[in-house]
Amino acid sequence: MSILKKGLQKIFGPAFSTTPASGQKNIDEIEALLNRFCDEIELFNPAYGLVSVKDRDDLVLRHILDSLAPIATVRRLAGDGLRRAPRIADVGSGAGLPGIPLAIALPGFSVSLIERTGRRAGFLRNTRAVLPLPNVEVLETEMEKAPPETADIVCFRAFRPLSSEILKHLFRLLKEDACIAAYKGRLESINAEMLPLQSFLKQRNAEWEALPCPVPFLNEERHLLLIRPTGPRKG
Repeated sequence: MSILKKGLQKIFGPAFSTTPASGQKNIDEIEALLNRFCDEIELFNPAYGLVSVKDRDDLVLRHILDSLAPIATVRRLAGDGLRRAPRIADVGSGAGLPGIPLAIALPGFSVSLIERTGRRAGFLRNTRAVLPLPNVEVLETEMEKAPPETADIVCFRAFRPLSSEILKHLFRLLKEDACIAAYKGRLESINAEMLPLQSFLKQRNAEWEALPCPVPFLNEERHLLLIRPTGPRKG
């Protein structure tokens, strides 16, 4: 059994293998699409510099399974996708991480991949067509110019360090009662990153928490940083 299949079973649980929720893909279908996604990354990576990996297993562990590790939390944030059609905005999507793995595993969600670099946006459009992924759209634009108040969840990996200015732009993308979900590493680093932002967050009545988010077979600390703004978004 491949490390991808084993990782998916750990993330989704054994029951999902045979009885996925209505409208969901089963693990075999998810695995097949993720393998095709890995093929596309490996094909274009030498020219585009999409990810830094040693081999296929490294790609699966550090990027694919890492993207899917918090999927239970993502479902919870969006009400399990049952009450409405939730939209995820993947900011600075790059190679489509975490947006494309989430779109594959959550076909009832809409996923917007926001990428300002032309070549990488082209890769994302090609991948969307090749897989195919009808629930994905590619927005070749800067975060600051993306459509406002359209996302239930704004997520990102390996994005810029957070600042009050960046948070203003991220908050702008959120619908009411929506949430930022940032893929992060060590809790110590998260605390250091968030400390200078306390005054800004207090002004916005925003709350944050860091949830442990272990990645199967990866012996490194991972967290999902959740930020919920409730105050005014402008100014």
